[in-house]
Amino acid sequence: MQISNGEGPKEQHCVRPPRRSGAKAGYWSFVISRLVLVLILVLEISCVGRRITKANVDEVAEGMSKKQVESILGPPTELDNKDFVIMKKTTYIYRQGKDTVTIVFKDDKLTEKQSTLTD
Repeated sequence: MQISNGEGPKEQHCVRPPRRSGAKAGYWSFVISRLVLVLILVLEISCVGRRITKANVDEVAEGMSKKQVESILGPPTELDNKDFVIMKKTTYIYRQGKDTVTIVFKDDKLTEKQSTLTD
């Protein structure tokens, strides 16, 4: 490229920034994505997995509301709602490994509890 300002032609050189290595950027992206994945797994295991214990299930009593049960056991793994003409039936199922806890609500009050947890 030539520029003229009356003194004669001069050349202008473009300076390009150094290129980042594609392999290096890909490596750091991989490392960061794996760290995020590990953090998410650790948080899920620490928050959810420890709440389903025999002691916590024993705290849950007949007549409790869904909100009270969730404050003790956390949100259910599975949820089944059935609306009948005269009542509403909701079943909470908590799964942890081979163990299962089933809690049945009728009209938002706990009426039945089953557990395969052992001491």
